[in-house]
Amino acid sequence: MADKKFNEMLVDNADFLKPFAVNLTKDTETANDLYQETLYKALANHEKYNSGTNIKAWLFTIMRNIFINDYRRKAKRKTIFDNTAEDYLINMKQVSVANGAESSIREKEIKQAINELPEIFKTPFMLYFEGYKYQEIAEYLHEPLGTIKSRIHFARKLLKEQLHRFA
Repeated sequence: MADKKFNEMLVDNADFLKPFAVNLTKDTETANDLYQETLYKALANHEKYNSGTNIKAWLFTIMRNIFINDYRRKAKRKTIFDNTAEDYLINMKQVSVANGAESSIREKEIKQAINELPEIFKTPFMLYFEGYKYQEIAEYLHEPLGTIKSRIHFARKLLKEQLHRFA
């Protein structure tokens, strides 16, 4: 499709995006950012648009995907935005205070529960816990990958049953 024809179609259908952006974000400024980013992505990826298809649906899909990806990214950050005039950022991890005594008791109980696991489950679980990947553990123990995965799964299940207070 020619760039000029695509640009005309984009301009003709762009006004329908604004209410959708406001509906998604519930905030005018964020909606404007989402609207602009959607138009940018549409222009940057215009070669992916199949002429003859519904351009509104294509644009709505782009906008929805941008919104979902931004939401997921913000949820992973675990940061709260305080919309007061000062715009403070509060990190969730700094709010809680650890109880050292309780943590050491839990750690002892967890270590004891791990040591009580049958050796067939304990070895792959400890290797996985130390950061080895499933494939590396399977090669090291000369076992099939599926066997290693199931043993680690059963080890977790046994630990969860033993430590039901912390599950």
